[in-house]
Amino acid sequence: MAITKSASSSATSAKRRGWASRAVIRDVEAGSTVDCAFCGERVKFQAKMRNRQVICNVYVKGHWDRVEHFHAECYERAGEPHGAIVGPLDQRRSPSPAAALRQAQAS
Repeated sequence: MAITKSASSSATSAKRRGWASRAVIRDVEAGSTVDCAFCGERVKFQAKMRNRQVICNVYVKGHWDRVEHFHAECYERAGEPHGAIVGPLDQRRSPSPAAALRQAQAS
C-alpha cells in the first residue's frame, strides 16, 4: 500500500508533537561558564561543595530552541518552568539499583 502525502505529513507532525521541554539535574562541572536563567548569577563549580544545576532543553512548538541552566534551588523558586525534573539523578554518583533497593527496604 502506498503512503499518501497527507498520511506521511500527519505521521511527521505526530513525531514533532512529542518533543517537549524537559529538565534534568546534574553536578556542576569544573570550568562551567553558564549563567542561571532565573537569578542571572554564574552557575559555578566549587571543589569542596557539591553544587547541582538543572539543565533544560527548551522546545518551542515542537522544535528545539535553546538550553537553559539553573541553580537547583533557583529552578524550584522559578516554579519549575520546564516541568518536573525527569530521569534519575546523575548516574555517576547515584547508588546502584541493588543498593537503592536495600536502602528503600531499610526505611
